[in-house]
Amino acid sequence: MSNSDPITAARRTPVDSRPAVTVLAGFQPTATAAVARLLQIADPRLVSVGHDLSRVRDGVVRRVVRTAAEVLEDEAVTLMHGCVSCTLREDVLPTLVRLSRARPGADIALLLPRVVEPEAVAGACAHCEVDGRPVTDAVRFDSYVTVVDAEHLLADLTSADDLRHRDLHAAADDDRAVADVVTRQIEFADTTVLWGGPAVEGYDLARAGVLLSRLAPWATQVVVDASRRVDCTDLAARLRHTGRHNPRVPGMNGRALEGYAIAVHSPEPDCGVVSMLFEARRPFHPGRLHAALSTLAAETLRGRGQLWLATQPDTAIAYESAGGGVGMGSLGHWLAALPAAHWAVASPDRRATADLAWDAAFGDRRTVLAFVGLDFAADSLAALLTDCLATDRELGPGARLPDPFADRFPLTVIDPED
Repeated sequence: MSNSDPITAARRTPVDSRPAVTVLAGFQPTATAAVARLLQIADPRLVSVGHDLSRVRDGVVRRVVRTAAEVLEDEAVTLMHGCVSCTLREDVLPTLVRLSRARPGADIALLLPRVVEPEAVAGACAHCEVDGRPVTDAVRFDSYVTVVDAEHLLADLTSADDLRHRDLHAAADDDRAVADVVTRQIEFADTTVLWGGPAVEGYDLARAGVLLSRLAPWATQVVVDASRRVDCTDLAARLRHTGRHNPRVPGMNGRALEGYAIAVHSPEPDCGVVSMLFEARRPFHPGRLHAALSTLAAETLRGRGQLWLATQPDTAIAYESAGGGVGMGSLGHWLAALPAAHWAVASPDRRATADLAWDAAFGDRRTVLAFVGLDFAADSLAALLTDCLATDRELGPGARLPDPFADRFPLTVIDPED
């Protein structure tokens, strides 16, 4: 029998005995908890881990670990510092490792508090160790599932509230907006659960489904009608042991740089939902872009992507908008602005993306922006962005453009001789 025989190969494949972790996120905790209960009904051995952050600003969180039949732990945990990242490092990840040892045959459902973004969990897993070993030595993160309550989705996406307005902020300096948290929970998911009920009419449920598919086109969408009897076994089969999580996929701010799609271009309304992509190799005029930001945020529910400014040609800039607010930050250097020796620090995906789209004049510099919203005119928004691009004259020798973004995106100085 040859070594290529599939039966022999299967026998030689090592079995992954690590407990599988399904991460459940969502801004409406009732819906998220309901999904967890349904999964535990389908598998009574499944262990759920949840944390109550209502006292986190005082340095105390409450941890609850349970199966379908019993509460295994219900403890108040005192942290060195009261914040989300400390909760992850000091209790959430150690608890997952501890449970993997104490109950090696049981998978885990990790219920995130409503203000925790799943990307923070993935980031902590990538950089934190427990007992001197990576967390992923003990458990495997199978899927990141975001549960979305259709009844509240649109209100949360259009809310101008900060978490502080609802007394949900996790720290004194937590100034995140509700819409920011909701969109980031959805965008990081590899699976979304659209939770509907008797209060959600057919059109509203359909619109919520389209919104989810535009906000996270890479995610598998599962619809649950909570007004009817739910098949727990079927739901568990669609949410667990899917292997959908890919740790190589970057967070939203880095997706376009790494060559991943950040949206689908669907400019015609579907249930009123519009999604558009805008791409350009020419940089933005900083003054005109600054003047257009309020319009971009007001006309859409979500904006995201990367851009570059004529006055700051070395810097890749991240763009985000949600809830009427805009956020921008540095993504570091464009590769074209770095000495060749420094390219090695970039990921293979980023280097390949730069090579494929390399421009003789601009290198890998390019703008890729996506906008999702309700009944906005995609053509008009694209025209506004096009008008914000710098002209040949403005890019010519000796041109001096006023820059409202000056000193906003500092970069580490690179020695060109290095």
